[in-house]
Amino acid sequence: MMRMEPVELSGRTALAVEVKLPKTTLLAVTTDRGYIMCGALDVALLNERLKDRGIIAARATGVRTIEELLEAPLESVTIEAEALGIVPGMKGKDAVLLMF
Repeated sequence: MMRMEPVELSGRTALAVEVKLPKTTLLAVTTDRGYIMCGALDVALLNERLKDRGIIAARATGVRTIEELLEAPLESVTIEAEALGIVPGMKGKDAVLLMF
């Protein structure tokens, strides 16, 4: 099952995506510039093999809902996300705000 819904943050709208898979759920919140995602995101892959794409993304681990993803501290971020001021330890929702 897949669910998509708008997420309002400080008057801006991001898109939340939840994909139920066997034994796991993929979670992401995205804007036109970047996204945060659950532990399934491979930040090292984005920073190394896909570096030329300049992907703005961050990962939070141990989350099970979109609400938890937005409140959780980020575990890792891409180089491009760091350039925007997004850092590990920052709440997911604060990172999304910088991605607008």
